Amino acid sequence: MASTSLPDIHSHPMIPHPMIRKLESVFTLSDDEKGAILNLPMQVVDIRPDQDIVREGDSPSRSCLVLDGFACTYKITGGGRRQIVAFNIVGDIPDLQSLHLRMLDNSIGTLSPCTVGFIPHDALRTLCERHPRIASALWRSTLVDAAIFREWMTSIGRREAYSRIAHLLCEMLVRLNAVEKAEGHTCDLPITQAEFGDALGLSTVHVNRIFQDLRADGLIRTKGTQLTVPDWDRLQEAGEFDRSYLHLERQNFRL
Repeated sequence: MASTSLPDIHSHPMIPHPMIRKLESVFTLSDDEKGAILNLPMQVVDIRPDQDIVREGDSPSRSCLVLDGFACTYKITGGGRRQIVAFNIVGDIPDLQSLHLRMLDNSIGTLSPCTVGFIPHDALRTLCERHPRIASALWRSTLVDAAIFREWMTSIGRREAYSRIAHLLCEMLVRLNAVEKAEGHTCDLPITQAEFGDALGLSTVHVNRIFQDLRADGLIRTKGTQLTVPDWDRLQEAGEFDRSYLHLERQNFRL
């Protein structure tokens, strides 16, 4: 891990702060509230892929904000198998619960090179006490995370593999658009087929076969880590996808 500075956020206020951009997708903030977020103390760290940010059993005194890259929240079974329970993107604070829960019951790791901002819990508590609407925004964000988790459980428990993967691709494209990390129907999605399998309870071979089917059916195109959806309506239909569970307050994109 290497510490770095973040001049683009603090020196250039016209550039959206990732935390502001994420919260504003589900909650409208005032200029004063945005200023309070901009003034949060933060240690910015660059982290390589496949590294843990925090581990199950930790009792952290700070929370991590994803500033760039992709991470995941996961659990490890007694047999050493990984279950990914969330994909974390720019603006997410995946261990926000550590503000109120003494010990983490999951781990968070990087999937790609990540830049992470560590915010002391004391600073977050002060922010919430002085700005109750920001506390409400953070609370709403965690409720949306819970809604996403419920949708994932429905997919794993009841959807066929083809629909399961189509649904998750729809979700990731909408979420990335909401934080301005996608361009319409195209986004960078550096998630491996093994990682999709760990999230959806499928083998890597099965995931590979489904991706081939989705491409053959004209629902997706892939080039390296880039995903393009040429037929958004059909992908939504295949995945039984209804974005209402994401509870987006401000949708400044067209999908």
